[in-house]
Amino acid sequence: MTATIAPSAPKPVEPGAAPPVEERKSLSRWIPAVAILGVWIVLWSFTNGTSTLALPGTSRTGLHDSLTEFQNDLLAGRSTNPVMQFTNAIADALRSAVEWLQRMVVLPNFPRPVPEVGWLGIVAFATYVGLLVANWRIALLVAASFLSFGVFGYWQDSLDLLIITGISVLLAVLIGLPLGVLIGTNRRANQVVTPFLDFMQTMPTFVYLLPIVLFFGIGPSAAVVSTLIYALPPLIRIAGFGIREVSATTVEATDSAGQTYWQRLLKVQVPMARKTIIVGLNQTTLAALSMATLAAFVNGPGLGKPVLAGLRINDVGTAFVPGALIVVMAVMLDRTTTAASERAEKVARGGGGNPRVRQGLIIGGGVATLVAIYLSRTYVSLAEFPTYTIGDRVASATSDGVDWFTDTFGGATEWVKDLITNQFLNRTQALLADSPWWLAFAAIAALAFVFGGVRAFISTVVCLTGIWYFDLWHDAMITLNMTLVATVLVMILAIVFGVWMARDRRVDVGIRPILDAGQTIPPFVYLIPVLALFGPSRFTAITAGIVYAAPAAIKLVADGVKAVSPTTIEAGRSTGQTTWQEITKVQLPMAKGSIVLATNQGLLYVLAMTVIGGLVGAGALGYDVVYGFARSEAWGKGLAAGITIVLLGVMLDRITRAAAEVRRDDGPTTRRAFNVRLPIGPPR
Repeated sequence: MTATIAPSAPKPVEPGAAPPVEERKSLSRWIPAVAILGVWIVLWSFTNGTSTLALPGTSRTGLHDSLTEFQNDLLAGRSTNPVMQFTNAIADALRSAVEWLQRMVVLPNFPRPVPEVGWLGIVAFATYVGLLVANWRIALLVAASFLSFGVFGYWQDSLDLLIITGISVLLAVLIGLPLGVLIGTNRRANQVVTPFLDFMQTMPTFVYLLPIVLFFGIGPSAAVVSTLIYALPPLIRIAGFGIREVSATTVEATDSAGQTYWQRLLKVQVPMARKTIIVGLNQTTLAALSMATLAAFVNGPGLGKPVLAGLRINDVGTAFVPGALIVVMAVMLDRTTTAASERAEKVARGGGGNPRVRQGLIIGGGVATLVAIYLSRTYVSLAEFPTYTIGDRVASATSDGVDWFTDTFGGATEWVKDLITNQFLNRTQALLADSPWWLAFAAIAALAFVFGGVRAFISTVVCLTGIWYFDLWHDAMITLNMTLVATVLVMILAIVFGVWMARDRRVDVGIRPILDAGQTIPPFVYLIPVLALFGPSRFTAITAGIVYAAPAAIKLVADGVKAVSPTTIEAGRSTGQTTWQEITKVQLPMAKGSIVLATNQGLLYVLAMTVIGGLVGAGALGYDVVYGFARSEAWGKGLAAGITIVLLGVMLDRITRAAAEVRRDDGPTTRRAFNVRLPIGPPR
């Protein structure tokens, strides 16, 4: 859900005139920032390479081993510890639910030789659901999507992924909707719950998995729990926002009619917030798919497994086909929930097309679905998807195409990689990671104070202290460096394309659908094409982070610039401003709130992808987490890395949010935009 920024309109600046007070204040913040950087560089030149707290290779510290011992103690007392007994019971229930659904629709190697409902019945039922909740176009999209799962040879993995996603979304609705209603109708509850939602949405997806594995084991149960926790915040936050946005006049009118709390909620607030709630469901569904894919790390079933297998052996062809099917599934779920939202709105307004025609389609579709289910339970050929598929040929062709591309353009891609690595990454990493820890600590805290004030300074000091305590300072600085460099590149793209889209409607119409599609793709999938281009390296993770974060940042900047009052722009033009002056003196300053919000989102998106990039040679904290998954004796180091990543995310989030609030001239709209935060994951 895109938060719209509508900042107050300052007076246009005449060419050659002195900058306004607001701009001078912004410039004054950069003066001490540059001074801090200058002092940092001077001190670094004398202290370079000392007290960096760097751990050689896969070394661990006493704290890391203590955390591993904590895990071992919990596992040893699994049968007597009340908490572990409770989580074991939940894990067993979730595992049983997943296996029951698998026996119904997926696996032919259970006691029955074929599934309870075969592929024809599943395709017919899914198509019918698309017709019920949306329209015949969505029904055709759903049918084509399901058929593609089988045609490309991943029928079982695809349905496994849908099962994990579906169970998680169902539980998220059962838990999230009541909480959304609570925070939407109770201000105190909103104040209590919102910080937890902020924290959950700040955590990169990868970090959820380590503690989940400890309490729920590996396999389907861990996949469902991690997916549920990750997918909850969007629904809670957006549903609460929709209920709060119901007109106060309407609510007062219902109160004057003598309605009770429940009558007002069920007959007025929830119906009027229906469209927003379904948008929240869309966000939750896509977030669930993203996390369910990543749950392959904890042996979660689904398409994430073959993608992970391909990435581990650097075989792009192997990873490409399941990755493409994940995109197909994401587009299908996104379009279905979006169309359901639009249909709900039309029905509420008395539209929705010819009711007789729709009734006929529903009845006819229902009969056809029952017949298809019966046939799929009767004939083996309609139960098990045909074994002849085109997936292997597509994978082989993809590998050949990647080999041709790298042989032909490998020099150009290597040049780009070396340019950014040598001119940006290595230079900034030398300053961040090779400075003594106390110097980097003081400099980062001072910069946080300059840009965000006392609140950002306190949050930064607390987070940096935690990073130091968990004995991964050097790796944290390398991860921070990759995140900052990638975010700078993301914001360059966001400003260039955002301004272009805002100033030219044709460009906006052409680019926005591409950005929408990009925001639908789970982050795991972005690694596949980037790995093909640049091979395993930290640059691969950074490039994937840029591609992943750019769509959200571009759209936020475009919407902010587009919201600038046309009257103000015309007033500036009347003074003889050039196009460059109009952009830099009027549009960008007035869209400052949306630019800061885009920076905030870009930082968090890039951090999430940089961590996942530990799989493709990014090193640092991402590798530490992966290493903790792979080696039981390194579990403590993996957990420490996960906590450190969270601290980095919280620190970056608080600095950018505080920087936005310092700019009080942007008004409450900026703060409100941060309260309707985009989730880390496939946003819309």
